Amino acid sequence: MDGLIKNLRDVALGRDQKDDESSAESRDTRARSSWAQVVSGEQGNCDQASSDYSHGSRPTNQWREEELSEGINERRPSRRTPKDDYEGCERSERDKQHDYNQNQWDGKKGGEENNDGWETVGRKHPKRSHKIEKEHWNGYKRPPSEQVYSDEVENGEKLVPSDQELADLSQAFNRLWQLDINRLVPGRDYQIDCGEGKKVFEREDMAEGSLFSWLKEDVLRRPTFSRFCSLLDNYNPNEGCKEVVTYEEKQEQAAFIEEISRTAPIKYIHKLLAFKGIVSEDYHDFKRILTSLWFDLYGRGGTSGSSSAFEHVFVGEVKQRGEKEVSGFHNWLQFYLEEAKGRVDYQGYIFPRRRGQIPDSDTQLLTVQFEWNGILKSVSSILVGVSPEFEVALYTLCFYLGGEDNHMELGPYPVNIKCYRFGNRIGSVFPIAEC
Repeated sequence: MDGLIKNLRDVALGRDQKDDESSAESRDTRARSSWAQVVSGEQGNCDQASSDYSHGSRPTNQWREEELSEGINERRPSRRTPKDDYEGCERSERDKQHDYNQNQWDGKKGGEENNDGWETVGRKHPKRSHKIEKEHWNGYKRPPSEQVYSDEVENGEKLVPSDQELADLSQAFNRLWQLDINRLVPGRDYQIDCGEGKKVFEREDMAEGSLFSWLKEDVLRRPTFSRFCSLLDNYNPNEGCKEVVTYEEKQEQAAFIEEISRTAPIKYIHKLLAFKGIVSEDYHDFKRILTSLWFDLYGRGGTSGSSSAFEHVFVGEVKQRGEKEVSGFHNWLQFYLEEAKGRVDYQGYIFPRRRGQIPDSDTQLLTVQFEWNGILKSVSSILVGVSPEFEVALYTLCFYLGGEDNHMELGPYPVNIKCYRFGNRIGSVFPIAEC
């Protein structure tokens, strides 16, 4: 009997011991897995490095050239899991409403805190919270005739292109910079922290926190800024997914064009293009041209009606073929808003081509690297603090009067505006710092 009891006790203890060992092994496996993910960033081989985006042979395909120009030929596996992706491209109206359906397009990444209360190694310093007021944006969905706009800038001599500006496009671009009276002032209207620099192919996160430290509260209430921001959440960021444009979104587009058409930069380029015989002198007709140029849908990623100039250049898209990567996304307001929501992770600035030209908090032309919802943008150049009307005017002028390369000086910044055509549409347009 004693032997039987002993055997039964051993069996029972053995079962418990195996269960404990199995549980410990499971915990150990999870721990090793988590640590490997932290160390590797769930990346593949990061030794694949390419040359600086400004060098290399000229590709035959213009879209491939854009990738090289933007530096997005460096690829890194996405940190997002399949469940984070859109399960379908056709969005219902409910899915479109301004949060990308957060269960599927979630800006929150792993590596903040697990259920055991342990903080992940390498966690960045907490981001500052940013207050974003959006209540008045709903008013922009009304028909444009029912909305209240700011006063129009008077048509004066300063809006009439000079002979020099008509003959030399770079002079016209410099005049545009001067006419941007709504451009923000660093240190007064906003503050950025550039962090540390890196080369395009480097993957180490060189920024301890956000790019934007703060933004003056009244900035997003300014008419053109506010109307521009209200457009940013109208799009599905996945390239190749057909867009659904609602009646209210069309009102937002029309109201934005009406608002910026009351500003000096837009009035100036209309006069310039009219003098050149590119557009009609009828200003209402010019507004329709701007609306069509920036908001008409075209195909990208193999799907018709899936993209537009506004979406690609200002909002950004995610390429779905092969390993995911961010394309477009060259606007500072979109960067600020997405960073405030925790969807953008700033990784540091890209070293300038010339030594000694290190960006600081006053720099308004930045070349940066970041992740958008865990998907890499190897290099993107953005004009920080400029007004929406200035960027629309600048890029529109490049499209109609410029070429693929448009060298100019915008204030103190030597810059090349790269402009890629997609038939009679803007395929992509963005700045490249030349220093």
